[in-house]
Amino acid sequence: MSKLNGKVAFITGASKGMGKSHATIYAKYGANLILVDLDESIHEVAADIQNTYGVEVLAQVADVTDPQAMRLIAEKGMKRFGKLNALVCNAGVCRLAKFLDSGDAELDVHINVNIKGAWHTARAVLPHMIDSGGGSVVVMSSVTGDMTADPGEVAYALSKSALIGFTKALAVEMAPHNIRVNAICPGFIWTPMAEQVARQVNPDDPKSVLDELATAIPMKRLGRPDEVGELSAFLASEESSYINGAQIVIDGASTIPETVSVGM
Repeated sequence: MSKLNGKVAFITGASKGMGKSHATIYAKYGANLILVDLDESIHEVAADIQNTYGVEVLAQVADVTDPQAMRLIAEKGMKRFGKLNALVCNAGVCRLAKFLDSGDAELDVHINVNIKGAWHTARAVLPHMIDSGGGSVVVMSSVTGDMTADPGEVAYALSKSALIGFTKALAVEMAPHNIRVNAICPGFIWTPMAEQVARQVNPDDPKSVLDELATAIPMKRLGRPDEVGELSAFLASEESSYINGAQIVIDGASTIPETVSVGM
């Protein structure tokens, strides 16, 4: 039996990148899905996953910054599936801007999507997860902020650091309800978001930015979205039944070296 067989997972930001990978890997292991994204392409993603893996998929176009929308989707999911067992708070944004050149808009978008989005989604889903007898929450944070940062990432780093505190406090509060809460902290993963950041850095040659990043990683490559999806599925399964309140780094050891030029 697949490790997520019969479970129901609610995944945000699921139309592409790591969110799509979460959805695909969860379906591979037998989970039925509730997929949320701002992009209409979420319906195509849902149809492809359903046809490939034979699971049931409910796709909804919605904004994670809208708490009422998240509540309605969670209720709709419960009516369709009768339970909610897993939540992946994946929806996020990253917009580079130097601190002294940025304004409230840059700050607000990171807080609203990355922090409040996770807050609103968890508030909508957790009551149903409690009624379902427990489950697992995976919060997509980052190595950026809590462990490392580059110029131009102040707002993004702030928001992703906040999600670590959110994860730890929620893990303690939800433990009596048989709900585990863990954070995944990716390094550089080759996703549309990474490509978008590379275009901000070098609009004329974004691939050169990603290639240069890879040279500084001990494994000499960026991570793949499916590698993150596999970790997420593990955290949603009973295989990780005693892992709670953890922040798990998946970065090819990129945060370990002190420099790229010193050493034997």
